[in-house]
Amino acid sequence: MHPSEPALRGSGETPTNPSLLANPLDFISEDHLRERQICAVIDGLATADALDRRSTTAVLRFLNEELNVHLRDEAEDLFPLLARRCTEEDAIEGAIARIKADQDEAMRLLPEVRAMLSGCLDSGVSLTAEERTVLSRFAGHVRRHLVAENAILLPIARARLTRSDLRTLSKHMRTRRGLPDLLETTDAE
Repeated sequence: MHPSEPALRGSGETPTNPSLLANPLDFISEDHLRERQICAVIDGLATADALDRRSTTAVLRFLNEELNVHLRDEAEDLFPLLARRCTEEDAIEGAIARIKADQDEAMRLLPEVRAMLSGCLDSGVSLTAEERTVLSRFAGHVRRHLVAENAILLPIARARLTRSDLRTLSKHMRTRRGLPDLLETTDAE
């Protein structure tokens, strides 16, 4: 694959293609595939006999460059939009609270995960049994919130968010990534 060619959609092996920001819910869905791929890599690190430098570097890059931006997309834009648009029978507040609890626990573990992985890269020493447990717990919390977001939030978002909401979400996500706004087109174009 050449650097100018986009990765196959759904691989999760590279950062989400920014062109998907034109449809922010598709971008978030693709980001979730990326997170699942990283969780699989984390699981591999937690069970490997020896340190895999390439995988460790890939996980650290994701944690340092992608995860926080994705979580901000949800906390600062998607969740408030859903809270505003959903009806009482959607029971979105409870779903968001459960998702935030898993996200908060993952974020609580994040500094320790970063330090462990960086320390292993610096020293060349493999993870301890305790560090492997922390990695597994971290990946578990990430997976749990992904399952709830994919099964509950994204389908409701597709049904409830307006075109204006999606444009606003897209604009904020682009700004968060230092990208320019998309040019407006008429519906006929």
